Amino acid sequence: MKFIIKVLVTALAVMAAAYMLDPHVQVESFWISIIVAFVLALLNAFVRPLLLIISIPVTILTLGLFIFVINAVIIYIAAYFVDGFKVDGFWWTLLFSIIVSFVSSLLNSLLKTDTQ
Repeated sequence: MKFIIKVLVTALAVMAAAYMLDPHVQVESFWISIIVAFVLALLNAFVRPLLLIISIPVTILTLGLFIFVINAVIIYIAAYFVDGFKVDGFWWTLLFSIIVSFVSSLLNSLLKTDTQ
């Protein structure tokens, strides 16, 4: 049940971020945002740990800021796999990932969902 709530919260965050960055990030419908949230959850579970391990030296060198680049790469991969979800470029992807993280964190705190 927690997974479904987290996917729905992420879908709302994706819609909010797409609305804020309208001409550069496009999500066709709420159903597409649910698919994007599900794909992001899968990529965060399976691909992100691998990318984090590979990039440990760069992450240490940049004091953790390279994790933002990893988040942008994850969103690029999601945009590749999901039709109806489009992001224009790297900087828009980076800004999109920051907004999605902030909005989903805010919504999770309002809903009091556990992260465990």
